[in-house]
Amino acid sequence: MIRSIYVAAALIAAPASAQTSAAQAAVEAAMTASTAGWNAGDLDRFVAIYAKDATYVTSKGVLRGRAEIAERYRASFRAGGNVRGALSMQMLAFRKLSDVHQLLVARWTLTPPGAGAKAETGLTTLVFERQPAGWKIISDHSS
Repeated sequence: MIRSIYVAAALIAAPASAQTSAAQAAVEAAMTASTAGWNAGDLDRFVAIYAKDATYVTSKGVLRGRAEIAERYRASFRAGGNVRGALSMQMLAFRKLSDVHQLLVARWTLTPPGAGAKAETGLTTLVFERQPAGWKIISDHSS
């Protein structure tokens, strides 16, 4: 009897674990697509990860909405790449906030073009929401 309770408990817990893993994989895929957009010089692809009403905290203030976020980055983009350099992301920590919200802490690194150029790096805290179009950033605080 006790063994069957443990088996039943394991079966009930498994879908939640699988769901968390699926959410994490989907967020990682969205981050990979956004990073590829940056590196290809495709602003629309880079900002597609943001919800239309996303909030982005910068050192100069708060940006509201995907359009304002895109405008912040517009000068950095050109066909075939980004003038600020190649972007890479290292996922550091995930946390499930709810069935439709995930927290991601990541390290971003920008490697400028040209030999000897010094890379920039920082941390970002992103809150994702599962929306009909997929996992989207609703809050971004990067430093």
